[in-house]
Amino acid sequence: MKFLTLVFLSFTLLTGCTDWIYRIDVPQGNFLEQKDVDKLRVEMTKEQVRFVLGNPVVEDSFDDDNWYYYYEMKRGMRKRGEDVKKQLVLTFEDDKLVNMKGDFDKPEEFEVPLS
Repeated sequence: MKFLTLVFLSFTLLTGCTDWIYRIDVPQGNFLEQKDVDKLRVEMTKEQVRFVLGNPVVEDSFDDDNWYYYYEMKRGMRKRGEDVKKQLVLTFEDDKLVNMKGDFDKPEEFEVPLS
């Protein structure tokens, strides 16, 4: 009986202390770096943008002119850093890039079309 009480007490204490349990990081979406976003220029075609950044996470089924790149990293262990969320929305007109907005800096040469 003492053994069962000890096992129950140990289990109860351990389930309350979950900070030491290893949890994995969970990345979702498109991981983009500023150096990749810096390659974007107005009037790039969708094919060129896809080559630079990859496929977007979401392409609007009803409006093909907006592409959404979204990235989220949920950290498994609280002590290793904060969760990360970044997004980038690209707008096209006549299959040419016209605008970008989101959590990335707009490249200095964004308004200079490719030759």
